[in-house]
Amino acid sequence: MIDFVVKEFTELTAVEIYQMLRLRSEVFVVEQNCVYQDIDSKDQKAYHVLGYKNNILIAYARIFDSGDYFQLPSIGRILVQEEERKFKYGYELVAHSIQFIQNNFREKSILISAQTYLLKFYNSLGFIQQGEEYLEDGIPHMKMLRTS
Repeated sequence: MIDFVVKEFTELTAVEIYQMLRLRSEVFVVEQNCVYQDIDSKDQKAYHVLGYKNNILIAYARIFDSGDYFQLPSIGRILVQEEERKFKYGYELVAHSIQFIQNNFREKSILISAQTYLLKFYNSLGFIQQGEEYLEDGIPHMKMLRTS
């Protein structure tokens, strides 16, 4: 069982910010061996989806409204701690994020920049490939759009 909380940046506690940055670094920098600037001054505009299992942060995503990142609402920094992925929490995380966008932004279209190896995962959640593959921080990505 995973419990989700969504907060604006100003609502996050220092402990929550530390936990989210630590988890993002664990997955995107250490596990994926990708040196990039994770702290990008966009967190202040985002809504932060925190996924807890037994009071431990194991899943995370950040959500942007239209115009704050892309022209459409978007979800990014989507991750589940490596040892928790076998439970398929990524599906719950993305579904919760989609529901948040639909309920709070009254928008059905969502644009993401997905790591290419996850195309089937995002296809199963209603996202469709847009355009050609590109490199982002040295990792192949694909823009994907969900319209319903």
